[in-house]
Amino acid sequence: MFKIKIAEFVIEVHNRFDFIEKQCKDYIYVGDECDMIAECTLEQIEKEKTILNNDTIYTDGYIESVCLYRSICLQLPKTDSFVMHAAVIGVDDKAYAFTAKSGTGKSTHIRQWKKHLGDRVYVINGDKPILRFIDGKLMVYGTPWCGKEGWNKNVSAQLHGLCFLERAENNSIVPITPSEAATPIMKQILIPKDAEGAIKTFELVDKMLKCTKLWKLGCNISQEAGKIAYEAMSGGNNEN
Repeated sequence: MFKIKIAEFVIEVHNRFDFIEKQCKDYIYVGDECDMIAECTLEQIEKEKTILNNDTIYTDGYIESVCLYRSICLQLPKTDSFVMHAAVIGVDDKAYAFTAKSGTGKSTHIRQWKKHLGDRVYVINGDKPILRFIDGKLMVYGTPWCGKEGWNKNVSAQLHGLCFLERAENNSIVPITPSEAATPIMKQILIPKDAEGAIKTFELVDKMLKCTKLWKLGCNISQEAGKIAYEAMSGGNNEN
């Protein structure tokens, strides 16, 4: 057992394997405070093994980590928080999120921003950040659950834009409405199975779509894609 602090929450982690403690080394918390407990059963770990049954061999520790993060995620909606499958970068203390089907090229697009803006760009989380409403602002937090590249930083920033990526021969970016974003975004959100948690998550996502500038980007692998995305998203933010 150990504690971590993520998204301003102190979480007591009940683990059997040391994989997750090493994974969370930059988020370790020492103190008496505790906001929630992350735990899973051996049965849940075995069930997760069947879900992950493919050519990749996963350790029991890795699978336990997946289950423990799900335990955390399912508790978040009651705290005005949720997890979104997205890559999030920070530029000048503003967060920009990119979401798409797996394999579309989120990591490639982040590299394009890095080539265009250099050290001004840092990755808050490469795969599964936590988003939390605090004092009317939607904040994005880094977590150690961050995708195969391992891109994460124990920081937070206010979300200033959400972009849906699509592969295209030519680069173009257009603003979209909350109604246009509603269907694709729900494919990127973990929805609790219980009615209360599900309803609260829907409310939080709806609130996010209404308070955040939304974009659709058709992009290729050129550096120009990062340039046009940054110019559009940084120039059209809602300053909340």
